[in-house]
Amino acid sequence: MAFQVTDNEGRFLVRLARAAVDRYLRVQKTIQIPEDTPAKLLKRFGVFVTISKLRNTEKELKGCIGYPYPTTELTQGVIECAISAATQDPRFPPLSMDELGETVFEVSVLTPPEQMKARNSRDLPSQIRVGVDGLIVESGMYKGLLLPQVPVEYGWDEEEFLSQCCLKAGLAPDNWLLKATKVSRFQAIVFCEKTPGGEVGRRRLSGS
Repeated sequence: MAFQVTDNEGRFLVRLARAAVDRYLRVQKTIQIPEDTPAKLLKRFGVFVTISKLRNTEKELKGCIGYPYPTTELTQGVIECAISAATQDPRFPPLSMDELGETVFEVSVLTPPEQMKARNSRDLPSQIRVGVDGLIVESGMYKGLLLPQVPVEYGWDEEEFLSQCCLKAGLAPDNWLLKATKVSRFQAIVFCEKTPGGEVGRRRLSGS
């Protein structure tokens, strides 16, 4: 991956995500991009912000919203996605101020998606690296995305990863076998809080 994010930059992004949600929940206002933002973080990259409730050592997803493509300046994207993950993810009720102190934030910086090519669709699993690649499945108006950390968390192999991404798109699990279905992959650099509002570290994903 040509683009890299240092540990200090990763901490900056995660803390910015939490600060954006904190301010929005308190006064319904969006924070401005900090003046001390490193120039590299003002470039355009895809980004996702994931918010999870921490129960002992287990995480319960509370919201995950992002921009798959490099359409927005990274720091601005983190602010917007963090607020959306906290308040607009249709799968969950909006996060409350009381819950904020029980949640951990995770920021994933994405490389541009690359469409996968195969003469036979059955060869697609061999091109996927679990714990490295994220997937986007598209067919007509249907689209689903899963971050690289998801198959690691659930113990999926490459084929199951494809099937679950199809389901995320609202498609049949074997839709990835159809020639009309577009499958793209991307990579991510992931930083997350270890405890609510606490230390931020780089998340190391292990492949299968």
